[in-house]
Amino acid sequence: MKKIGVVLTNLGTPDAPTKEALKVYLEEFLKDPRVIEEPKWKWYPILYGIILNTRPQKSAEKYQEVWDNGSPLLNITKAQAEKLTQLLPENYQVEIAMRYGNPSIESAIKKLIADKVDEIVIFPLYPQYSAATTASVMDKVGEVLRELRYFPALRVLGAYYQNPYYIDACVERIRESTKGLELDKYVFSYHGMPRQTYLDGDPYYDQCLETTRLIAERMGEPLERFETVFQSRFGRAEWLQPYAAQFFEEAPGNAITKIAVFCPGFSADCLETLEEMAMENYELFMESGGEAYTFIPCINSDDLHIEMMKDEVLK
Repeated sequence: MKKIGVVLTNLGTPDAPTKEALKVYLEEFLKDPRVIEEPKWKWYPILYGIILNTRPQKSAEKYQEVWDNGSPLLNITKAQAEKLTQLLPENYQVEIAMRYGNPSIESAIKKLIADKVDEIVIFPLYPQYSAATTASVMDKVGEVLRELRYFPALRVLGAYYQNPYYIDACVERIRESTKGLELDKYVFSYHGMPRQTYLDGDPYYDQCLETTRLIAERMGEPLERFETVFQSRFGRAEWLQPYAAQFFEEAPGNAITKIAVFCPGFSADCLETLEEMAMENYELFMESGGEAYTFIPCINSDDLHIEMMKDEVLK
């Protein structure tokens, strides 16, 4: 029987919530040309002269707020891999990897090759495709394979925002978290991207809007009850809009005072959901006159989410 290895990949995490660990992590992340699409001569002086001297300490303090016996993203990804292993046939072996940080994509691929798998399935855990996420994973995979004499057959999985199991997992999580609540809006927050990436042909923005539409349709709710926003803006360039922080600040003035916030673009809770959305933007909304802000956790290792993974792998 053919032995198949699966690599679940996510964005990444520092090894510890410290200034030193964050400097290593942020350097790897922000040096990726898929993430910062600027020429090195223009970007590196900013990165090494300013950002890596100021941001690590600030980021470390934020990570300390959510660190619980390790990185939330890493712990959740491990749980996802364990549950997926139980659902897949015995000839499947599941490993995890981070695009930035540890465990690395290189270590996962080399482990599967050492274990003599006949095929490797790369599964980027990004519901929507973006060059800065899915394509960056493939850049790294190519970089690893380029140094190897031998590697087995390779299969790459893409965006899965249309997978019924994924949509049902989101709906189940939202309903469980908002049962009995009176809400003015469901707010779906996706990670932001520079607007220029969309103009250059990246389908991420359209796939985010379609994700919101599919979830609303499955919930049987009018689309007008849902607001799609984009978070985590970085730098001065124009990013995809509406900006999450701006929406939360202005919403109470527009008679939107009771909201539930969900992040469908994240396959696991992480700094951007647990700190930025559950804490930082909660405070912004309430200080601006909001009455109720319900943060809905990601679908993490929920059963339907793992069923989606099984479905995608076995297709």
